[in-house]
Amino acid sequence: MGVLETAAHIVELGVGAEIASHVAAMRAGFEARAGAFVPEDPWFEERSRAFWCDAVTAGRFGREVRGQLSEDERAWLGPLERAHRGLFRAEGALLVDEWSGAELVVTSMDEASRAELDAAAGQLFDARVVGNDEPYVVALLPGAVFHPRDATAAIAPVLAAAHARSLPTADTLDALLRMARTLRSLSRVKAAYAYRPDALSAHAPEAPVLPGRVARRGTKARS
Repeated sequence: MGVLETAAHIVELGVGAEIASHVAAMRAGFEARAGAFVPEDPWFEERSRAFWCDAVTAGRFGREVRGQLSEDERAWLGPLERAHRGLFRAEGALLVDEWSGAELVVTSMDEASRAELDAAAGQLFDARVVGNDEPYVVALLPGAVFHPRDATAAIAPVLAAAHARSLPTADTLDALLRMARTLRSLSRVKAAYAYRPDALSAHAPEAPVLPGRVARRGTKARS
């Protein structure tokens, strides 16, 4: 059983009613850090996959269902929990992390992730990569979140500000996910309006709706 198959099995086990409350608590924590999402959102499926990727890696959810995993699957729990999270741009099989500077040559990904990369050339994306020596693999996990192409220029000063403040990787990339949600929740606003260094704080208010702008999901714009 490989790492991608193991991650998928762990996610399947997460739908069990006996641990529903634990999963709900984990999702609430993820939404508090990265922005809320509901089934009516166009980005619901993307954020749901991102939540499970976070749960399987940083959230160590595999430990909760360890008793239902095979010995081979349990061997992947450590590598999954040590997954490298980055803000990547893809150059073929090479992923370059704009946050840390790491360069990773991916050897394994599922077909859906491959299709996403092919369709998102030039976009930065938040994702996790699992590496292992025996067997050797550098695997891109499902659950990447792609930032809009027009946000790339605005992201650069946000990263610079985060480095200047010595913010941890998770805090920085979670903040970018909140900014992405803000941008997608508003109509006809520029990316620089949502992607701002002053929005790095988890307690920073979301960008207000500008006069004449239309907010999605029923939020009224100021006239």
